[in-house]
Amino acid sequence: MIELKLTEIFDFLYIVIGTIGVAVIVWGVILTVIRLLKLEFKRLKKKSVYRERESVRHLFASYLLMALEFLIAADIIATVMHPTFTEIAILASIVAIRTVISFFLEREIERFNVEK
Repeated sequence: MIELKLTEIFDFLYIVIGTIGVAVIVWGVILTVIRLLKLEFKRLKKKSVYRERESVRHLFASYLLMALEFLIAADIIATVMHPTFTEIAILASIVAIRTVISFFLEREIERFNVEK
């Protein structure tokens, strides 16, 4: 009885946290598209937008990284609920990819801030 309720709670948490991750991606896409449209109108007026475009790209990447954090949390919950070798391998792969992406993104952001 208690085990069933815990499973239901973890299933619910998995769905909620995963949905938050997807929502962060969608929100980042919306903000990025709006900012890019503004920049394109500015560019059409013959103004340079290179630095601002890079800034928008980094902002979008930060939303993607935040979303990855939520999605990894959801995957951890799923793995705890159903700890198979396949699930653990998938989770390890996702964490490794996220770590590499985060490392290079942070390095690029630091380089961008130094060049400013």
